[in-house]
Amino acid sequence: MKKTTKKSWMIASALTIGMAVFAPHQAGAASVKPTNEITVQAEQQIKGTIKSVYEDSITIKGKDGKNYYIGIQKFSDEQIAKMKLAEGQEISVEGSVVQDYSDFNTFDVYKKSLPKEVTKEDLAKLEKLFNQTKKLEKEEKYDEVEKINLEMDKITKPYILASWVPESFEEVLKSYGFSDKNIVIKENDKKQLKAIYEQWIKLEKSSKEEKAQEKFDEFQKILQPYLDALYPPVPFEEYISDIDVDIPAEALPKLKTLYKNAQKADQDKNAQLSEKLWVEFDEMINPYMKPLSFEDYMSEFDFEIKAKDKAQLKKLYEEATALDKKGDYEKSDEKWVAIDKILNPYFEANKEILISASKVTINGKVYLTQHK
Repeated sequence: MKKTTKKSWMIASALTIGMAVFAPHQAGAASVKPTNEITVQAEQQIKGTIKSVYEDSITIKGKDGKNYYIGIQKFSDEQIAKMKLAEGQEISVEGSVVQDYSDFNTFDVYKKSLPKEVTKEDLAKLEKLFNQTKKLEKEEKYDEVEKINLEMDKITKPYILASWVPESFEEVLKSYGFSDKNIVIKENDKKQLKAIYEQWIKLEKSSKEEKAQEKFDEFQKILQPYLDALYPPVPFEEYISDIDVDIPAEALPKLKTLYKNAQKADQDKNAQLSEKLWVEFDEMINPYMKPLSFEDYMSEFDFEIKAKDKAQLKKLYEEATALDKKGDYEKSDEKWVAIDKILNPYFEANKEILISASKVTINGKVYLTQHK
């Protein structure tokens, strides 16, 4: 069972500071081309309809029938807000083809988020380090990438801290949503939390990270009982009622015991035992999960499949799900591989073309980026 990860105050606060924003890549990212090696073609114009909208990108179904993934990272946040992008809108985009999703993350895009006070000298250092990370990621040397990210953090953090305006304690507490469930924090706990929060701010501003972490741990320890009340464990019966399963009566007691033991391991913060028990729970409940109907499975694809291929897929899908239900995963894997073999040419034909946009026309207005 995949458990929901709760956002902690530390993460939220780090994002407020900006610390989490400026790491150029995650260590596990896919390999990419260094900035100076990105292959681009001449500017292309695409007209079509918006299929989906993300924070700094959109997908388009072109009038030519092709699928496009449009990176709009080069535009300012203000420009993107003014575009008022929405699914179903007609749009025209001009830009260059790039080879990989990570190619959208250029130094110009990274630089856009940096405080204005960063000097030209430090920008030059950051650009050199940034380009090294791109090269190392291509070589899949992620440990080296992590080291360089830390070097970049050392350069950017003083600027970030200098411009940081922390949220008030009241705003931080409100953001948890305790009031939504009528959870009242005791006055004495609230005073302690406020004092710890203010101490944490001072330590962060002084770059005393270890001591700041200690303060966060203190804060979390006091807040934990309230968080437990805010996110109580889901009872087994409620969990079972929310998923599409067909469990025989004789299997329920063992599943319930396993479920409760896994929850207890979570509460005891025993990560190793928790992981082990949830894996066991998943393995035990999976055979009872009702598979999607073939029609629902097919509805997930936004392309047309030939009648002959669809007939083959239906037969294979029903055989694969039946074998999964029996727990015969070795034979079911063969069926899933055969399904992939039929579907792969369709995925290839409908693969998204990646475009880094430099001009967007929507709702009769034209938006140009400063970076080409």
